[in-house]
Amino acid sequence: MTDERVEVLTVGCAGYRLDVYVTGHLDLSRARVQALVAEGRVRVDGRVAKKSHRLETGQEIEVRVPSPEALDAQPENVPLDVLFEDSSLLVVNKPAGMVTHPAPGHPTGTLVNALLGHTDDLSGIGGKLRPGIVHRLDRYTSGLMVVAKSDRAHHALSEALQRREIKRLYITASWGHLSESPLEVTAPIGRDPVERQRMAVVEKGRYAVTRFRVVERWLGAELLRVALGTGRTHQIRVHLAHIGHPVVGDTVYGVGWERGMGGKARQWAKILSQRAERQFLHSWRLSFEHPLSGEVMRFEVPLPADLQTCAEWARNDDVS
Repeated sequence: MTDERVEVLTVGCAGYRLDVYVTGHLDLSRARVQALVAEGRVRVDGRVAKKSHRLETGQEIEVRVPSPEALDAQPENVPLDVLFEDSSLLVVNKPAGMVTHPAPGHPTGTLVNALLGHTDDLSGIGGKLRPGIVHRLDRYTSGLMVVAKSDRAHHALSEALQRREIKRLYITASWGHLSESPLEVTAPIGRDPVERQRMAVVEKGRYAVTRFRVVERWLGAELLRVALGTGRTHQIRVHLAHIGHPVVGDTVYGVGWERGMGGKARQWAKILSQRAERQFLHSWRLSFEHPLSGEVMRFEVPLPADLQTCAEWARNDDVS
């Protein structure tokens, strides 16, 4: 039987929803509390209750919280670019090509394997394969990530992420030229109804908003700064493809887009496409409040060498 801790609360004020009250009195996110309620792990006066149950003064709430699952991922001696570390968290610069956590086809060599090899203190709240992971980057996206080293930090950072208080800025290159700058794209994202491995803008998808600003205008593409208003899977790539300007080098959402260009731009785009060995997307700035001290933490990393080389070439319109 899974080990668990038992928390007992006595309701001091009537009228609160069960999930709201428990969230306010235990070090758990509301989503975590709702999951515990759905699993029958939360009882009011000895009876399983719904998350919307309205509490009365003097009622006793029993919450059974299972211990974090044992890790399946194994520690590995994989180099890490650590920008900051203390007892609560790490900030790392993930290289392109590194998968964030173990998955089918990628059981080793992931960021999680590297983190487990780097430190013994890592939050297990993320489960067997995602310890400490607060947010993720796609395999071929490089840049900044914050990782929790304690359950308290994991809870606080996850809550801050849901409240959109963790600011993540990206640099990307997209084909063609935006109709305006700055440009905000608001379009719901969900699973592609036909190709289930892809994401797409779909009517019943989750709310998603991305803000783009042109930094440099090239012959057949643009360098953009991107701010996430939400954090959906493949959000930047899906939104840019949706408006007809997919990410340069994106082999999922932008294959062959540059072939539609004419004149000098067509040859230029062909060469840039060959030079872009992966999707041109980099998380360059990350800022958040430290979960314990409240200090504002801000980190920046420049474009890695492969993307910087592409950008330097793209600034040159001469393809003769």
